[in-house]
Amino acid sequence: MGSKNQMQNNTLGTNVLLIWLLFSFLSVFLLPNDSAVEASVGYDNKAITINGQRRILISGSIHYPRSAPEMWPDLIEKAREGGLDLIQTYVFWNGHEPTPGNYSFEGRYDLVRFIKLVQQAGLYVHLRIGPYVCAEWNFGGFPVWLKYIPGIDFRTDNEPFKEAMQGFTMKIVSLMKSENLFASQGGPIILSQIENEYGPVEYEIGAPGQAYAQWAAEMAVGLQTGVPWVMCKQDDAPDPVINTCNGFYCDYFSPNKDYKPKMWTEAWTGWFIEYGGPVPKRPVEDLAFSVARFIQKGGSFVNYYMYHGGTNFGRTAGGFVVTSYDYDAPIDEYGLLRQPKWGHLKDLHRAIKLCEPALVSSDPSVISLGYSQEAHVFKSDSGSCAAFLANYDQNSYAKVAFGDQHYNLPPWSISILPDCKNTVFNTGRVGAYSTNMKMTPVYQGFSWESYNEETTATDESAFTVSGLMEQINTTRDVSDYLWYMTDVNIDSNEGFLMSGQNPVLTVMSAGHALHVYINGQFSGTAYGSLEMPKLTFSQGVNLRAGSNKISLLSIVVGLPNVGQHYETWNTGVLGPVSLNGLNEGSRDLTWQKWSYKIGMKGESWSLHTLSGTSFVEWLEGPAVTSKQPLTWYKATFNAPDGDAPLALDMGGMGKGQVWINGESVGRHWPAYKASGVCGDCNYAGYFDENKCLSNCGEPSQRWYHVPRSWLNPTGNLMVVFEEWGGDPDSISLVKREIDSVCADIYEWQPTLSNWKLKVYGKVSRPLRPKVHLWCGPGQKISSIKFASFGTPEGTCGNYREGSCHAHRSYDIFEKDCVGQPGCAIRVNPDIFGGDPCPNFMKKLSVEAVCS
Repeated sequence: MGSKNQMQNNTLGTNVLLIWLLFSFLSVFLLPNDSAVEASVGYDNKAITINGQRRILISGSIHYPRSAPEMWPDLIEKAREGGLDLIQTYVFWNGHEPTPGNYSFEGRYDLVRFIKLVQQAGLYVHLRIGPYVCAEWNFGGFPVWLKYIPGIDFRTDNEPFKEAMQGFTMKIVSLMKSENLFASQGGPIILSQIENEYGPVEYEIGAPGQAYAQWAAEMAVGLQTGVPWVMCKQDDAPDPVINTCNGFYCDYFSPNKDYKPKMWTEAWTGWFIEYGGPVPKRPVEDLAFSVARFIQKGGSFVNYYMYHGGTNFGRTAGGFVVTSYDYDAPIDEYGLLRQPKWGHLKDLHRAIKLCEPALVSSDPSVISLGYSQEAHVFKSDSGSCAAFLANYDQNSYAKVAFGDQHYNLPPWSISILPDCKNTVFNTGRVGAYSTNMKMTPVYQGFSWESYNEETTATDESAFTVSGLMEQINTTRDVSDYLWYMTDVNIDSNEGFLMSGQNPVLTVMSAGHALHVYINGQFSGTAYGSLEMPKLTFSQGVNLRAGSNKISLLSIVVGLPNVGQHYETWNTGVLGPVSLNGLNEGSRDLTWQKWSYKIGMKGESWSLHTLSGTSFVEWLEGPAVTSKQPLTWYKATFNAPDGDAPLALDMGGMGKGQVWINGESVGRHWPAYKASGVCGDCNYAGYFDENKCLSNCGEPSQRWYHVPRSWLNPTGNLMVVFEEWGGDPDSISLVKREIDSVCADIYEWQPTLSNWKLKVYGKVSRPLRPKVHLWCGPGQKISSIKFASFGTPEGTCGNYREGSCHAHRSYDIFEKDCVGQPGCAIRVNPDIFGGDPCPNFMKKLSVEAVCS
């Protein structure tokens, strides 16, 4: 009986592998390439179909403007190697049409080039035209000029808005068609999206929202792209548009019609960072669990938002969003693999693809395996069988019986069995190695020159009106900065001049930050937050007898990107503004004459460019002002050797902006420290953006990405505008590299490679897994920081021996790994000096230093 079962198991496993190889073979011919023929894309209740073939599709978001074009090929290739089938991206209206009718598709906004690179890599594209994107992007992707079209009302049944939206949508669709980029033309675009997360807005505004959603869907379908359209978070998406899910978890989701597939357009890999907020990290064990749970419930399309987050260069970040858009994604902001997230998800994708023939053929049979455990079993007519064994208990392991075998399931995990017999992957058991990263200084001691802005001067661009003006209506977002200036006369017999008790200036602002100057001298600062952008400045100010100049510098930190009719939200000093503590009691300054000046003088001179620096006399050497507000600094430097990603360490600065060779790195605000509750992180249990926080008490962002493609070999110009008075001597150029690599593997942890060996008949008994350690390019393992086979405790970077430890745990790593770029060691007790604690489940934890 045993030998017969073993033979049946081997036969079944071989069949599964052969079917999977056939699917993989067919997929090559279904994937886009430069000479691709037209493809038919459709859908049924199970999946998206390509040329009639149902597909389980794994996707990842990479936003083209958030990385340098020179990075795109490597990012796309890493996505392909990670097991993705397609790349998803928004289309950014305000980047492509900065002024009405004037379009830009160059540089970071070269959408066609980006899509063609994806096609060359053999991947598909999901194009989310929107054109509302949210995306923590300035104004949600809408150009600011849109706000000033007469009679417009955003995202509702409003003719001026619909006309503008349809115009841009048609522009993008026409561009894609002209380049033959839709799958129906032989291109890589197999899906498009209209609108974005509109359901909550529609719920709030009712009938006008319903009419708008119906119009948007009909308009999109009428463009005849030849590929399906989706609407995310839109439960009433009209046919034939597919409604899809966004969130940390989407296993609960069902499409609004039983003939539409179950799609997850945003599986959130992490969360964005706001100024003043800590850094959220989503454990990969939970992310993999959420994806496996979605697939076992009949899901067939998963997109990771983000797969590479990138950088909010320039002034593209949404309100109070930091310059980094790393998002804890599998590929980090700098284009490096985030391990173990990238590797563990790659293993998940391979396991899911092994199950694809069964997954697309049938609905699952659900079998209870315990109080919090169940199996989802898929079978096809061809005989393939796949099972997902789930343990939903957040605290306890579960031993379950399935078929004629027993399986151990870690807490909050799912095991995948592509042949309904052998486990090839468990979401809670990470086989990929981990990396600890470091920022190594490569250039310090810049030779700075400085120029100070004047706070009281006006020029021909200034204008005067009675009362206070809304900031964006005044600046049209050409600058973060708007000066509000007024004069206050103080009588010589004012009591405070004798008592020394300064009067209190109170300024109420709609946000986002405010610097106050009295007679050219800095008097104080106030600022808001993402949750509460409004602010109040209320401090004693030093006034003199006679005329006094009050200068208020109001600062926007990105425009809002989400919220009902956010285009109507105000910013800037709207009052009231008052002086208290005078002989007359309180003096209201709100409606007296105010002079306005848009932007900083240095901005009008383009001091951030090489040509613009010649407009002013820069202070040099000992005369350079340090720790002074409203100061421009410039320095030149040569590009460091190598190709490691670079960043500026701005930890000693306050708030402002920075440029390299005229390119805007973005806003910096390291003086805004992160507050929140940080601590240990357990992957088990439901994740949200307030779980697994780090960096409390530190700058929300310290390092600012500088793409190497921006640099010349010599003579690079760096310009910093500092609002608060940071110390430029603290700035350094650093490179991002691997500090150490770790692995944490249980002795009988299942692996796909071991299963394949068994299926092919290469082995007749279970194999132990291998530990893989790999340093970065140009690095080698220099030492072994920790190694323990037994019951080690802690996490990568903080391992410690447990009560059980094999005394020769270090030996094999020091012998086979030190001096090598990487190594692979099988987890076998014999090479560690024998089993240190029989009858106990053991694991191997190791950390190797890279240099």
